[in-house]
Amino acid sequence: MGRKRDPLDERPKSGPGRKTKKQKPPTFAGTKFEETEDGKKKLSHRQKDRLKKRLLKKETKQQAGQKRKAKAVKEDGQSSKNKKPKLLFDSDDGEDDSPDLSSAEEEEVAEEEPGTDEAEEEEEEEDMEIEKASKALIKEQEENENMAKAELMLNIQSQEKFVLPSGQEIEKEANLPPDLAILDNRIAHIRHVLADFNSRREPGRSRQEYNNQLIKDLCARFTYNEYLMTKLLDLFPVEIMDFLEANEYPRPVTIRTNTLKTRRRDLGPVLIDRGINVEPMARWSSVGLTVFDTKVPLGATPEYLAGHYMLQGGASFLPVMALAPQEKERVLDMCAAPGGKSSYIAALMKNTGLLWSNDANRERCKAVVSNLHRLGVINSVITNYDGRALPKVFHSFDRVLLDAPCSGTGVISKDEAVKISKDEKDILRCSHLQKELLLAAIDCCNANSKTGGFVVYSTCSVLVEENEWVIDFALKKRNVKLVPCGLDFGKEGFVNFQQHRFHPSLKLTRRFYPHSHNLDGFFVAKLKKFSNKIPGAESKEEKTKETEETEKQENESIKGDNAEGDSKVDEKQVTQSANRQTKFSNGQQKKSDFNGQRKKFVGQKKKFIGQKKKGKFHKK
Repeated sequence: MGRKRDPLDERPKSGPGRKTKKQKPPTFAGTKFEETEDGKKKLSHRQKDRLKKRLLKKETKQQAGQKRKAKAVKEDGQSSKNKKPKLLFDSDDGEDDSPDLSSAEEEEVAEEEPGTDEAEEEEEEEDMEIEKASKALIKEQEENENMAKAELMLNIQSQEKFVLPSGQEIEKEANLPPDLAILDNRIAHIRHVLADFNSRREPGRSRQEYNNQLIKDLCARFTYNEYLMTKLLDLFPVEIMDFLEANEYPRPVTIRTNTLKTRRRDLGPVLIDRGINVEPMARWSSVGLTVFDTKVPLGATPEYLAGHYMLQGGASFLPVMALAPQEKERVLDMCAAPGGKSSYIAALMKNTGLLWSNDANRERCKAVVSNLHRLGVINSVITNYDGRALPKVFHSFDRVLLDAPCSGTGVISKDEAVKISKDEKDILRCSHLQKELLLAAIDCCNANSKTGGFVVYSTCSVLVEENEWVIDFALKKRNVKLVPCGLDFGKEGFVNFQQHRFHPSLKLTRRFYPHSHNLDGFFVAKLKKFSNKIPGAESKEEKTKETEETEKQENESIKGDNAEGDSKVDEKQVTQSANRQTKFSNGQQKKSDFNGQRKKFVGQKKKFIGQKKKGKFHKK
């Protein structure tokens, strides 16, 4: 315990201790300005550069302002006495600053704080480094461009000197497995030569030789037969590589929402929760979903089994969208299996009216029945008829959809057997069957329908023989015309193709390709029937009536001639007929005499044999 201090006593002031020392004011190197003989501070080299830059900026701003002012005067017709518009970074005084360094400006710069000078110097150094780096990048880009141009020139020169392989080289390649690098290189060179054949071709070589070699190389590269490759090359002379490469990869998996049971905005989140990565399809479809990835099989989810969606290709939506069925109509789906399009039609009709789903294959009709039951379709009739015989059964439909059987050249990514299996006979057989089915579909449609009278024809083929050729045939044989399909995208159908010349309205048809639309190859045409009369049938009926009338007249004339001839018979005819009768009677008499003699001889022979058995005749 110590002695307590009296609080009334004043406390003595303590001075600085041993450890406490006053800190000197900070000093910065390089901040002191050297004074000139006149007593003014001298600017450093960096400060002079900065000042020059500021002055240059002012000059450029003033020049830009003058240009704007001149434009404004020209446009508005104002006089040059108007004041110059003040820019954001312009000074208050309108006078031009001279680039010479005056003493007042040097003093202003010298009075700047030292900390700001160092910050500006660091910023300028950074700017200089960035500028240097950008200049270096620009130089590198220019060098790369020059190198690319040089390489391109070398490639062009080498391509111009391209020589077709000889027969020995082709034989050697035939004995060896195909080298893809060599084939790709040669295909690119041949296509480059064909792009400008006259200037790039090899002397003494014809275009046909280049085409033949190109077809062989493409067949070896992508495993097609020569017939199908020539057809595709005629269709896509420029885009052939894009089309063939697109067929090597499958199209995106798509599903269609069944609007009879759910909506797309409700189905999407449910499938995402199941582990299926889906997104809405393109803008032209309001019910389609594209599947990017899935952890569960799409055909085994509870939603699929409940009929909330249908696995269906994106291109299969297009014919039904073109048909545009209305409620309470009678619609025929002539080739319905497996039921994707029929169920879509029923959904658009909201289960009203009549949906007639037909298929010629009895086994495939089972798939139609199961899918329509699962999807909740209740307005359908399912039959198993040959489509060509349907007009005899029922022929008063408002709308008819014919997704005709075809060669499948548009869905090669799904069935690669098409590359080798299809030849000219298959294509012509399919084309003939499609013509018959289309005429039957037109006959099933009723032209007097108040809301319909439409026939939609579609195939999953890209060949002209199965598409434009068939439609042009139908336009000549039935009272129909082409109308717009109602599809905003797709390429127009062919009007002129090689030696073929089709009806000009075939521009209204639509073609879809895998390499340009990312869909299966498809063709869609929409026909409007304006008369139920068949042009050829009328002429045939008239001909038959004319032939019957002429036959009647001939028979009547023959009867009249016979009646007149009986009264005026010539003597020669009478004598000839009498001679014929006498000859006939003589022949009959001779024949009867011969038969009598024969019977007499047979009787004598029997009598002689009987006597011999009784023993009347013995050897002496």
